[in-house]
Amino acid sequence: MRTVALDLGVRKISYSEAKNGQIERRATVRSFRELMSLLGPNTSRAQVAIEACREAWAAHAKLVSWGHDPVLVDTTRVKQIGVGQHGRKADRIDADVLALALERGQIPRAHVLSAERQQVRHQLAVRKMLVEARAQTVTTIRGIVRAHGERLPTCDSENFVERVVQTPMSEALRDLIAPAVAILRELTAQLRVSDSKVVQICEAEPAIRRLCTAPGVGVIVAAAFVSVIDDARRFDHAHKVQAYLGLVPSERSTGGRQRLGAITKMGNAYLRALLVQAAATMLQARRTNDDPLMQWARMVAERRGKRIAMVALARRLAGVLWAMWRRGTVYEAARVGAASAKGMGDQAQATAVRAAGLARAARKFAVRARFARKTAPNAMKGANASV
Repeated sequence: MRTVALDLGVRKISYSEAKNGQIERRATVRSFRELMSLLGPNTSRAQVAIEACREAWAAHAKLVSWGHDPVLVDTTRVKQIGVGQHGRKADRIDADVLALALERGQIPRAHVLSAERQQVRHQLAVRKMLVEARAQTVTTIRGIVRAHGERLPTCDSENFVERVVQTPMSEALRDLIAPAVAILRELTAQLRVSDSKVVQICEAEPAIRRLCTAPGVGVIVAAAFVSVIDDARRFDHAHKVQAYLGLVPSERSTGGRQRLGAITKMGNAYLRALLVQAAATMLQARRTNDDPLMQWARMVAERRGKRIAMVALARRLAGVLWAMWRRGTVYEAARVGAASAKGMGDQAQATAVRAAGLARAARKFAVRARFARKTAPNAMKGANASV
């Protein structure tokens, strides 16, 4: 089998083929289509190293369809095989280093998401973009209004356009912010469409429904967790999941002295932020005072402060969600409270507990779906009218 590496650049692809510890062949092409003569279906089978990047999933699927064995490289550990060594980093050099490391069997492999998880990840990425654009637009409108000596009332983003319409202001100011308000209407309408698509995808995922039974965890958080972890069985301990998400403390220990710092922030930043937001929601909720997770988090808050407690709760929540998914169970406060440091017990859950948990998850799905459907037609009409 041949040993090949590709460096997928924005404008070009660097090809390197290694044999017996030497680079036997190099090439530079502009697109994947131009690799047909080197890696097409009619060429001899090859093991192909690709750094994890935006194009990696599509390239992986294409190489598999051509009959090759693609290896996705973990970009967080490429320095250990010599990428960027001695301050020399270029597409051709990177491809050479990857090809030689693959031949030696030193490639740090990255996990390839299943097609179903990729679909969830892409849909969540679109939703994230819409949420961020809406938040930025709201901030801009508020800033312009304040710059004119007026203020808009406090409200959530969903009702912001209505509040702008209802708030008295000069015609000149209203004309000034009109384009931004029109964009905000369209963003709100598109966000509801995106929410509907997320709910539609998630309804077919039993794991997402089970994860939604946990306090503070809604459809978006559960979907993001499933789309990043992909398969709970690829981790054998909750701590590895927490480390994979960058929620464990960084460490620089030497000379027998342990030094712990802030969390590593490795892994998927979006999921990590969602888990911290879920933890913040749990800390603010009053109806979960008897939940063992909440009691533990409040004790941490008393000792270390709210910010540290939020991150600690997010870390523990990630472990709980992984345990629920791995064992096929729903959230049960009594089991969490009785869990030892080694993890939850493996006894079967009572049917009534599972039914109650799944009923809570169904309500969360219904709320998200209703939220997406409620005013979408009106929002679209408003957007069309403003145009």
